[in-house]
Amino acid sequence: EVQLMESGGGLVQPGGSLRLSCSASGFSFSRYYMSWARQAPGKGLEWVSTIDSDGTTTHANSVKGRFTISRDNGKNTVYLQMNSLKSEDTALYYCTTNVFGISRRGQGTQVTVSS
Repeated sequence: EVQLMESGGGLVQPGGSLRLSCSASGFSFSRYYMSWARQAPGKGLEWVSTIDSDGTTTHANSVKGRFTISRDNGKNTVYLQMNSLKSEDTALYYCTTNVFGISRRGQGTQVTVSS
């Protein structure tokens, strides 16, 4: 069974940092791209970052230069390092992938940026 489990969210002040983690199981992790997406209250799902199986990364313009996606294939884990956080980064963050032709995501971890 494919499972994705996010962790690391919390309450942080503007300008602060958080590192999100997503532990994956049930598939050959190293062979698949992994992404982070987020959903702010009252808004749709927004793509944030992707890391391919070869380590190539892409980021949305809204987070470029502030967020970094990385992966540890030995731990079947993908990370999202978030720096210089802004109030508009407040959202429920999901890790996502497409395995066996089906889009997958975890339950999400809440990030709240507020003073």
